[in-house]
Amino acid sequence: MLGPDGKPLARKYYAEKTGKDLDADEVVRGYEVSKDKFVIVTDEELERLAPEKTRDIDLKQFVPAESIPPIYFERGYFLTPAAGSQKAYKLLAETMDKSGLAGIATFVMRGKEYLVAIFSDKGILRAETMRFADELRSPSDIGLPKKTAPAKATVQKFEKLIARKSRKQFSPAKLTDKQSDSLLKLVKKKQTKRENVVKVEEEMDTDHKVVDLVQILKKSLGGKK
Repeated sequence: MLGPDGKPLARKYYAEKTGKDLDADEVVRGYEVSKDKFVIVTDEELERLAPEKTRDIDLKQFVPAESIPPIYFERGYFLTPAAGSQKAYKLLAETMDKSGLAGIATFVMRGKEYLVAIFSDKGILRAETMRFADELRSPSDIGLPKKTAPAKATVQKFEKLIARKSRKQFSPAKLTDKQSDSLLKLVKKKQTKRENVVKVEEEMDTDHKVVDLVQILKKSLGGKK
């Protein structure tokens, strides 16, 4: 957005400095090219740059699953076969299991292009939405100090601490969300006492569509059978 002097300013910053907010028609979009310097981009220009709406998943490549750094992962989903594609789903999952490869693909959702990695975990396909490389921040970006050699006594202290807390394997069942547990206890208590319990009528989601991932992948790979 532009301030009174014509220079781009963040809306929140402007409000803090002036005690005023701006109307919607006074707000413009800008891309920061350097500190305190922006290039203004219009809504019409953004619409022209928006990716084409499609239900296809564009499979780019297969890579060793362990070669993808976890920092790229954002959110995970289980993928289920559509009606009539259970055999193809199983075949694809087993093939990926044996190869140890993950599929890297892109897809468009709500006007935005997403990057996704598709894994097979013991016959179940799983998708992990990913960050693009330019969305990651480096240690230097956040001002981390340079590496220094710690004192030997300090290293030994931390080694003992890690050894005490080490386990043979990760056990997620033993790690619980205490806040969620407390909330569930409160809900059950109020439900038992019938306090603030309401019934909401369900509405049919007419826009929901089921995507057959197996067919999309086969199409992306060039298969027709």
